[in-house]
Amino acid sequence: MNNRIPKLLSLLLLALFLAPVANAQTKKSTSSTSTNQVKTVNGVLEGTLEKSGVRSFKGVPFAAPPVGNLRWREPQPVKNWQGVRKATQFGPRAMQLPVFGDMNFRSNGMSEDCLYLNVWTPAKTGKEKLPVLVYFYGGGFIAGDGSEPRYDGESMATKGIVAITVNYRLGVFGFMAHPEITKESPHKASGNYGYLDQAAALRWVKANIAAFGGDPNKVTIAGESAGSISVSAQMASPLSKNLIAGAIGESGALVNSSLGPIPLAEAEQNGVKFASSIGAPSLAQLRAMNATQLLNEVGKPGVPRFSANIDGYFFPKSPAAVFAAGEQAKVPLLAGWNSQEMDYKAILGQEAPTKENFTKAVQRLYGERAEEVLKQYAATTDEEVLQAATDLAGDRFISYSTWKWIDLHAKTSGKPVYRYLYSRPRPEMVPEMGNASAGLAGGVVKDANATKAPPARGAVHSAEIEYAMGNLATNKVFAWTPEDYKVSKVMQDYFANFIKTGNPNGAGLPKWPTVTPNNTVQYLNIDVNTRAETEKNRGRYLLQDELNTKK
Repeated sequence: MNNRIPKLLSLLLLALFLAPVANAQTKKSTSSTSTNQVKTVNGVLEGTLEKSGVRSFKGVPFAAPPVGNLRWREPQPVKNWQGVRKATQFGPRAMQLPVFGDMNFRSNGMSEDCLYLNVWTPAKTGKEKLPVLVYFYGGGFIAGDGSEPRYDGESMATKGIVAITVNYRLGVFGFMAHPEITKESPHKASGNYGYLDQAAALRWVKANIAAFGGDPNKVTIAGESAGSISVSAQMASPLSKNLIAGAIGESGALVNSSLGPIPLAEAEQNGVKFASSIGAPSLAQLRAMNATQLLNEVGKPGVPRFSANIDGYFFPKSPAAVFAAGEQAKVPLLAGWNSQEMDYKAILGQEAPTKENFTKAVQRLYGERAEEVLKQYAATTDEEVLQAATDLAGDRFISYSTWKWIDLHAKTSGKPVYRYLYSRPRPEMVPEMGNASAGLAGGVVKDANATKAPPARGAVHSAEIEYAMGNLATNKVFAWTPEDYKVSKVMQDYFANFIKTGNPNGAGLPKWPTVTPNNTVQYLNIDVNTRAETEKNRGRYLLQDELNTKK
């Protein structure tokens, strides 16, 4: 008996000694498996811990799959799931044709079931309340995806920001209107599904982002080209404007733009014409059609793009009217455009860039207003025609509408507005690209028979994305130099500061003045030597405004 007592004491002491160790191991094990888990409103997600320490959650559903009877319906709520859902792979990209040579996808195929977003967060506890960036991709509303490496959010997340990319429906799936769809809609609206998807993603962010360490009241939306146009659209819509704390627009706006919304009745008739032309005049027939077949019908020659429309629901009136009346989201805005948004061939076609040919081209485009245009886009020599035609092409394409957005918001929002001109040309392509060249709107052309752009005279459309998002290294096409990385650091720091505070300025950066709505507008010229400049071309934009504003 006496011998048993020391043994029992020994076992008891050993158990007491080992208990904390076992407990610590249990905690460690639980911690290591749950570190990458986040509980959302719909269920638990498990993501990936990246080498940088950032956690990523990819392919997160923010709406029900828009398939079957949900094709051409506003996004519906996600169904809850049981257990742990893996969020380690990008979801499928939206239905689209391969139209842009610079798009590189990491998505899990292509499908109508495409309403997924991706989150990169540096937060460890879920209690950090970090600023949030929601980025909408470009691609003319007919292509693009949140998985593209140039939009990757990891680099932004290392700056203390929760970064998100969002998928949205495109083309016929995202914007076709039809009287039958309008009739069945609870809002008596149709079309605009791509924009409604973005709005649904913003509501998801509001409800869920705190669990990822983000502040639901500090969400900045951003995008380039169609993504920038989307930013202006979400600012103008009553469905989203209260979900936004800041906005960044890179080359594009829905204000006096060729991609602006048309009347609902016109959009409906466009849908009717398309449906009849493919032998599926009823909504039931359209919904029964295979998604790939429908996509291929859209890709046939002569089929027009589907426009957004003023549906009385997402858009109560034109975005220009909303901004002019001061009814938009009244938040700080950082926006601008690039120094070569479009090539001179958009004006001259295959004609040689001579003064005579430029004059004739402007006369064809502007008729009795041609002299005024030639005065603002002056060219006294053939050499000067190259720049004058490039400027006019860029303004017509996207620069003027971006200017108009900035101008209106500065006048009616009461919030700071920061304007930039991005002018850093890309470096040469790497030798491995062979005979590839830049496309007319920033893409990469690898087809020897395709129309190629002449050598760049500045920063082409979309050139700034990798610089702004800190993702130069993800683009293997160009031979980046130390100067490119310098420009990228400056631009990304401005963006990060703006996302955090509503002001891009910070230590070690050239001072970026705000826009004042008068004749001495200042902007930031972003290049190797980034600097503030005073507006030199206001006359150009005032003339474009006169030519583009509907009386």
